[in-house]
Amino acid sequence: MDTGTRADAALRAAEAGAELAAESFRGELVVETKSQKTDVVTQADRDAQTRVTEALREAFPGEPIVGEEDETPNTVPDDGPGWIVDPIDGTTNFVRGIQVWTTSVAATIDGEPVAGATVCPSLGDTFVLDSGTAFRNGERISVSDRTDPEAFLVVPTLWWEFDRREEYAATCRGIVECFGDMRRFGSAQTELALCANGAVDAVVTNVRGHPWDTVTGVGLIEAAGGTVTDVHGEPWRHDSRGLVASNGAAHDVVVDAVSQAETVAR
Repeated sequence: MDTGTRADAALRAAEAGAELAAESFRGELVVETKSQKTDVVTQADRDAQTRVTEALREAFPGEPIVGEEDETPNTVPDDGPGWIVDPIDGTTNFVRGIQVWTTSVAATIDGEPVAGATVCPSLGDTFVLDSGTAFRNGERISVSDRTDPEAFLVVPTLWWEFDRREEYAATCRGIVECFGDMRRFGSAQTELALCANGAVDAVVTNVRGHPWDTVTGVGLIEAAGGTVTDVHGEPWRHDSRGLVASNGAAHDVVVDAVSQAETVAR
């Protein structure tokens, strides 16, 4: 199957959605909450998803599309082709006027990412997964070459509900005790793309993420030479519990740090 054609379609669709969303950025927004007070959505999310979906259906009619908003299916097909859409990843940032947000599109075959695009319009960066290679703004990228955990910059990604904040605290404790520094950007797809680009050395969570938050970024990291597993160090899938992504140089140390949160969860 022509993954290059799928990469082109993912990029065009993500650019179209990001362009539409950007028109509302730092404008007047009506904000609604979903499952919790920190899980917000705007009409810009819905409109951008519609724009992305239209572009994908024009390019690959009849193929299933999984998306975050509205009535789009939320299960990634395990057989055959599929598409995953996050119209605005980092909606809380978007709502607050913070520039760290993306529109992300992944193409999957048998549940695995084969192509994708993450467009960060406010940052001026576009990341593309194409034919097993990761790019930022047209230039090939790779994960960092750091090997000393004490020099690592590590991101605790996604967000924990209020009744699971002890797990978040344990994750942060593991990072603080083992690594050089910590960052949180509020957009999982941005954070994963930064790992693929070598700007951060690892991205971790023990939370089961949604595929629209993770799959494009996981594909970028693997194509850039990194390692992605679940919290037990086993191969990662879109339905895995937790996500541990790193440059691969000290992946076992990163997994061990996340295991502190798993101890609290049990």
